[in-house]
Amino acid sequence: MRITAEPMSWVVYRLTMMVRGKPFGSNAVCEQGEWEAMERVHPGQHSLIQAGIANEGEAERLARSGSVEVARTNAAEMRSTTHKS
Repeated sequence: MRITAEPMSWVVYRLTMMVRGKPFGSNAVCEQGEWEAMERVHPGQHSLIQAGIANEGEAERLARSGSVEVARTNAAEMRSTTHKS
């Protein structure tokens, strides 16, 4: 029996933090699993832009484009769509 690795999926999100009492953010990229872990620890702290991106290069281009809208979804909805068999 041959075991194959699950294809890696990438996420672009808006990193949000407070700087001098004002919200500040920039786009960031991580693997799908890392995003899910961040959402479990600090739900809603960052804003999902797009999930399920096939490769890191495409995710990086999207993050740097500056013309992206934040997805209106929560982590539970995203998990239900990304973990279906």
